Amino acid sequence: MSQNKLHVKKDDTVLVLAGKDKGKTGKVLKAMPAVNRVIVESVNMIKKHQKPGRMGQESGIIEKEAPLHVSNVMLVCSNCKEASRTGKKILEDGTKIRYCKKCGQTIDR
Repeated sequence: MSQNKLHVKKDDTVLVLAGKDKGKTGKVLKAMPAVNRVIVESVNMIKKHQKPGRMGQESGIIEKEAPLHVSNVMLVCSNCKEASRTGKKILEDGTKIRYCKKCGQTIDR
């Protein structure tokens, strides 16, 4: 099974485009390329009823982030502070970088 390439990575700031949390922004906590999903901080919160597993583990209803499909998020550019599409360039030294299609600045550090 081949890994899919995502347009967002861990620690990117994204804008949610669809769903119950449309319009919210947050940081990507985890990217799951095998299933085309991302977990965004404080977005798509679900309640999980949890039993205590071991001694000292707490039980009850916990709130946690559920995965979103990667097509429902758009990267927010750190330079122009707007959600925009990304492109990929290969530099002279052979490294591949992402860039903002609105302002043209590189996104990767």
